[in-house]
Amino acid sequence: MVGASRDPLEAVLVAVPVVVLACGVAAALMRRLGQTAVVGEILVGILLGPSLLGWLWPAVSRWLLPGEVLPYLGVLGNLGLLVFMFLIGLELDPGLLRGRGRAVAVVSQASVWIPLGLGSLLALAMYGRLAPEGVGRAEFVLFVAVAMSVTAFPVLARILKDQGLYGTPVGALAMACAAVADVVAWCLLALVVALAQPRGSGGAGGGGVGEGAGWGIAGMGALAAVFLAGMWWGVRPVLAWGVKRWASEGEPGAGMVVGLCSGLCLSAYATDAMGVHALFGAFVFGAVVPRTEGVEAAAERLRAFAVPVLLPLFFVGSGLKTDVGLLGGGAAWMWAAAVLAVAVAGKWGGGAGAALLAGQPVRDAVTLGALMNCRGVTELVVLNVGLGLGVIGPELFTALVLMALVTTAVTGPVVRALRGRAREGAGGGTAAPVGPGR
Repeated sequence: MVGASRDPLEAVLVAVPVVVLACGVAAALMRRLGQTAVVGEILVGILLGPSLLGWLWPAVSRWLLPGEVLPYLGVLGNLGLLVFMFLIGLELDPGLLRGRGRAVAVVSQASVWIPLGLGSLLALAMYGRLAPEGVGRAEFVLFVAVAMSVTAFPVLARILKDQGLYGTPVGALAMACAAVADVVAWCLLALVVALAQPRGSGGAGGGGVGEGAGWGIAGMGALAAVFLAGMWWGVRPVLAWGVKRWASEGEPGAGMVVGLCSGLCLSAYATDAMGVHALFGAFVFGAVVPRTEGVEAAAERLRAFAVPVLLPLFFVGSGLKTDVGLLGGGAAWMWAAAVLAVAVAGKWGGGAGAALLAGQPVRDAVTLGALMNCRGVTELVVLNVGLGLGVIGPELFTALVLMALVTTAVTGPVVRALRGRAREGAGGGTAAPVGPGR
């Protein structure tokens, strides 16, 4: 085994292929089992961490993923994460809100505020036991509440496409509700970041917030509003003009890829510098970029590298912070079970109940609630922000990661089963298998 003086480049050259190949194999296996790829990637991250490999073979774990290599993997993973958030923003379709105003308003708000309310009650009960020392009650409660309210928009889109539900009424409603709910959740997360500002430490995936400690919450909110207005009314028209002038017919040139990459990084830097999370800037940039063929083709080039190569490094970073051994006691597992129960009741129960009140059929309402309960990589992003800020500790982080894994894993099979029953009732065939997704 190589000692502590091992060259970081050598360690990176070993760690990157190990992580990427393991995540690729796990993602392929999960697809064969009817799951989304992100389930396998989360599992790989957990298994490579102290929960399994670090427990069984600590020497091997230290050689594959030594401490000196983790910051480099973190930077690479965070870059992949910024690209991923840009792609999420690019996939948002405001047109999904047209003609479904009442149902979207009722279901999206219920799927945010019911989990927020239940999560707040749970967080108040957990505060004395699981809150890190020195963390204020307000930021701890708000963060746990936000963590309960997240929906994985990209995973949801992939599941709907793979099961032929993307263009159906329930699919369009789910996408619109998830889009609105995630925007609200990201705004609330920005408030948590502002509350916890003094403990921030920089980095897209680690929850850093740049140099905005002196602004205060009100100033930070004002800056965020100015940023949003400038991006929408200033940057968006310029981008539309530039894309028209720049884009060439056929395959986009490297210049388009460079422009998108530069724009998302500069937007992320802007929000990071003002004290709002860097991920928010990348997300907003994706939302204001015009959706032309050239832009989408260039975005696919970014996706083709960042998602399968860089993003798994973010998962292993999350896995290394997840230690199931921390839940060794009965009380800890009871808290973890309570987290899962509240998460499912708030998102699935709240979404389904609101859909029923909005006039949706029972099966569609239950399906919609199950889809809103899907959390995927978006939940891991939020959890890493909280852990990096010091708002939650490793024990609660582990419980929340397991909740994200379970709620993501059950979404596909539940939707497939509900769709299969609907087809049987109509004399149709079986549901299409769930394909890859995040």
